[in-house]
Amino acid sequence: QVQLVESGGGLVQPGGSLRLSCAASGSIFSIYAMGWYRQAPGKQRELVATFTSIGITKYADSVKGRFTISRDNSKNTVSLQMNSLKPEDTAIYYCNAAIRDFVSDYAEDYWGQGTQVTVSS
Repeated sequence: QVQLVESGGGLVQPGGSLRLSCAASGSIFSIYAMGWYRQAPGKQRELVATFTSIGITKYADSVKGRFTISRDNSKNTVSLQMNSLKPEDTAIYYCNAAIRDFVSDYAEDYWGQGTQVTVSS
């Protein structure tokens, strides 16, 4: 069984910073893509930042220059440093990863439980 557990959400004032972390655990053979999505009330879930299966980083235009994604392959973790936060960044942030376990011949898509980020004065 593979699990993704996020941490680091909370309430922050506009212009502030937060750091989200996600750790993958369980019967992991290999992790391919790993990154972050978010979903604001009444909106569809959207990509925030990710490492693709070939190690390329992708960012949503709305967060470029403010957010930085990092990954530690030795610990199966991915983090998201969020600076200059805006009220429109308020959402539930979800960790996502494509992981192959020791039983399967292919990778499956996994999601964390989500962590709330609220940007408000």
